[in-house]
Amino acid sequence: MKGRFAFAAAVVLLCLGSLAQADVFNLGTGFTNLETVTVGDPGNAGELSGRPDSEYYGPQRMCGSVGYSYGIGKYEVTIAQYCDFLNHKAKSDAYGLYNSNMGSIRWGCNIQRSGASGNYTYSVVAQYANMPIHYVTFWDACRFANWLNNGQGDGDTETGSYSLNPEDIINNAVVRNVGAKWAVTSEDEWFKAAYYKGGGTDAGYWDFPTRNDFPNYPGTDRSDRSGNNANTWPTDANGSFSPFTEVGTFLNSPSPYGTFDQGGNVSEWTETIMWGTRRNVRGGSSYYEDDAGIYSMNRFSYDAGAIPPPDYYDIIGFRLTHIETGWQAVPEPSSTLALLTGMAGIGGFAIRKRK
Repeated sequence: MKGRFAFAAAVVLLCLGSLAQADVFNLGTGFTNLETVTVGDPGNAGELSGRPDSEYYGPQRMCGSVGYSYGIGKYEVTIAQYCDFLNHKAKSDAYGLYNSNMGSIRWGCNIQRSGASGNYTYSVVAQYANMPIHYVTFWDACRFANWLNNGQGDGDTETGSYSLNPEDIINNAVVRNVGAKWAVTSEDEWFKAAYYKGGGTDAGYWDFPTRNDFPNYPGTDRSDRSGNNANTWPTDANGSFSPFTEVGTFLNSPSPYGTFDQGGNVSEWTETIMWGTRRNVRGGSSYYEDDAGIYSMNRFSYDAGAIPPPDYYDIIGFRLTHIETGWQAVPEPSSTLALLTGMAGIGGFAIRKRK
């Protein structure tokens, strides 16, 4: 069953010197509308993921076992949705929610900031609005989740799903709070939604989030109605204004549970700690011709440090988990096996090379 958690949506046309510019959205007076799909089959078996033979892939662990049903974003959080967030919570931008690289017309999100601190406003043109947000840190994603958890609008960004005190941020020690209704997906939640075949607790996993197996890698053809396509092409191959596509562009290539773009477009933060200040990142991206990132065996991580290098985030966005009754820690069937085999993993890391 699909769950829709819709909030009153209002799109306000922003006039930038002319009322004719009706393709510019300023969502500051509206509310973010997130659509989720339900991931059931609680207590499912996990699958070993990771590539110990390469320094670029994370340590092996059992992935995808989740002991509860949950909702997950049908799409990646979009630029328009994040722009709405900025208009509510970044008028002064004390937490650096806006990265200046977001303003880039080709490689960024084309989110433009106007005004002075205390009265900043943000806008995005229509052709970018439904593309995935990127140039975001893991902490940006946590603050977005807190904001939704606290009712949007003037909702707090520092408490709720995550308690974002400075010391825990520096030490990368922030974990999901009990009772959280909106959260950055965990690696297990993300992995299950992308690859698990569903229909039972031992159904197995696809290799790719388009319901296909190796060596049948997804193609990149938006006009192919047969499915098994994803946005993993080189940045200049499509000749368009951006390497990214609108979320849900590949209508015939959903994951088993009905999500889109878990293969390609942007890579996505998960809340799972890998090692030190690094958090797990899943999914390939279009920016670096990254078809390796969509293969279920490959794990990656990026630095989630308190003051991270900004160029880390040109390919990374996020999607959220929703649990209507509030999240509770549930022992997962794979945890005992992972512990006994020494493969449970918060250690190790991987770094993607730019091509």
